Amino acid sequence: MAAASRCDADMNPLSIVVCGETFPSAQMLLRERLRGDQVCVWRDRKALPAFTAAADVLIPMMFQIDGMVMDHFRPRLIQQWGSGLEGIDLEAARARGIEVCGVATTGSNAESVAEHVVLLMLALLRELPAAQANIRAGILGAPQGRMLAGRTVCLWGLGKIARAIARRLRAFDARLLGITRNPDAERIATFGLEACYSATERAACLRRTDVLVLCVRLNDETRGLVNGDVLAALPEGAYLVNAARGALVDYEALYLALCSGRLAGAGLDVFWEEPISPDDPLLKLPRTIATPHVAGVTDRSYGEIAEAVVRNIERLRRRGAALHREE
Repeated sequence: MAAASRCDADMNPLSIVVCGETFPSAQMLLRERLRGDQVCVWRDRKALPAFTAAADVLIPMMFQIDGMVMDHFRPRLIQQWGSGLEGIDLEAARARGIEVCGVATTGSNAESVAEHVVLLMLALLRELPAAQANIRAGILGAPQGRMLAGRTVCLWGLGKIARAIARRLRAFDARLLGITRNPDAERIATFGLEACYSATERAACLRRTDVLVLCVRLNDETRGLVNGDVLAALPEGAYLVNAARGALVDYEALYLALCSGRLAGAGLDVFWEEPISPDDPLLKLPRTIATPHVAGVTDRSYGEIAEAVVRNIERLRRRGAALHREE
C-alpha cells in the first residue's frame, strides 16, 4: 500500500513499528496511549524480511535507521523516542520525503538526566562499589571518600541539561566551569560559572577540573571528542562523567587512563555499543561505575516523552504539521 493512501480517514488506525526491544517501559507507555493502533516491535535487523507490511511510523530505540530500512517500511514519520538523531540517516530520509522528529530535551527529561549525573558524581567521589563490597565483608569506616563541596566541575556543553546540572551543583557548593563554542558573560551568569572557555581554550579549563561532565551532542565534529590529549590535560585523579553519548569518548584512551590510575574514575550511563557487552573490559575496572542508559528513564520524564511522541503521531493521523522536526 502506498504511503499516501494509508490514512484515508483522520481516525484510521496507524501501523507503528518500535525498532528495538530496549527501553521496555517506553513500549508499555506507547501501547497504553495508542490502543487503537497496531504497535509491534522489530527486535532484530536480520528479521527485517519478516515485516512485509508498510509502517506509518518508525520509532527507533537505539536502532540504526538507514535507507534500506526506510525503503522496506516506507514510513511517513520517523519519531525518535527522546533526543539525539544520530542513529537515523537524515539525508536518506530527506531524499525520500520522510519526516524525522525528536523530542525536546527540556522539562523532566533534563531534570532527570541532571539528577543522574549528580548520582554518578557522588558515587564516584564516595567510592560506592568499594563501600558496598566492604559492607558485605563486615568492614566498617572504609573507604574514605571525597566531598563534592569545593570541587571544580567542568560542564562541557552548555545546553538545557547542563543548566539543570549546574543548578544542582551550586547547592553542593561546587565550583563550576564551562566549555562552549560561544562563551560570554550572559552564560557565566546564567549557569553560575566561575569562568567559561571556548573549545580552543579547553586545555586551560581542563587543567582546573576535578570532574569533567559531558553535555554535548554527538555529531561528526564531536565524535571522539574526549581523546588521550583531553584526558592528559586533566589533573591526575580527576573524574569523567558521561550521560550524553558514548561515542563522545575515545574508548582506548579512557581505558588506558583508568588502568594507569591517571583518572580516579569514570561514571558512564552511555556506551560505544548499546547494550554494552557484560564482558567488556571497561566494566571490570574498579574505577568504573556504569548504569544502563537510564539517566532520562524516570516516571515524569517518560510520561512527558510519551505525550510528545503521541502528539506527533496524532498530528500525522490528522495530517497536521509535526513538532520538533529535523529540517
